[in-house]
Amino acid sequence: MATTSEHSNRWIRRFRPADDAPVGLVCFPHAGGSATFYFPLAGALSPRLDVLAVQYPGRQDRLSEPCLEDIHELADRVTAALEPWTGRPLAFFGHSMGATVAYEVARNLERAGKPPLGLFASGRRAPSRYRDQAVHRRDDDGLVAALKELNGTDEAVFDDEELLRMVLPAIRADYTAVDTYRPREGPRLSCPVSVLVGDSDPGTTLEEADAWREHTTGPCELTVFPGGGHFYLNSRTEQVTKIVVRDIGAWTQGSWA
Repeated sequence: MATTSEHSNRWIRRFRPADDAPVGLVCFPHAGGSATFYFPLAGALSPRLDVLAVQYPGRQDRLSEPCLEDIHELADRVTAALEPWTGRPLAFFGHSMGATVAYEVARNLERAGKPPLGLFASGRRAPSRYRDQAVHRRDDDGLVAALKELNGTDEAVFDDEELLRMVLPAIRADYTAVDTYRPREGPRLSCPVSVLVGDSDPGTTLEEADAWREHTTGPCELTVFPGGGHFYLNSRTEQVTKIVVRDIGAWTQGSWA
């Protein structure tokens, strides 16, 4: 088991610790999301994989901490927090904004000579596919409308004004990070990329999802979920679990199971 630092403990949550698992799966939340989004996936994958869910500042138990509004800064902080966990192979799973953060963390680790086994890019267009949306510049009503369009936030949040005021700063900060993100020049990843997307995702077309192959010299496979929206994962945990197990088995040539 990794000897975690205080810094790492602020960033990493383990809902179903699996100390003996030979592979760790680092999971990166979407914009406005938190580590608990991956609680179901952690339950489905433990003890085969040790799921390490990233907790961004400015939400839940880190509510008092300032939010970060830059993907690269966020990725650098997560990279540092993962240092104690790099003693065994790691794979990354990022949903929506989390896929972009995971990609930049993977680039950081490759530069450090510690490349991940592979990257699962879920519900997110490739870094090279830019949309000029500027959601972060909308007023609060406009920001809420953008969330409702994705159909992944509990309606109770929208009905609770106090709760909504509490979470909107983190959501706005995350959208600022997403809207202003541009990938920096540099080599492509060398690890495999497994792309997952719903066919009715308003934020990612199939062409934008397939373009992830431009960002790695390794294999890239696209899985499309028929009838799936942006948060297809909420109702397809079992299917996603099978894909994760299958792909990590391939990336490790079956040695992890």
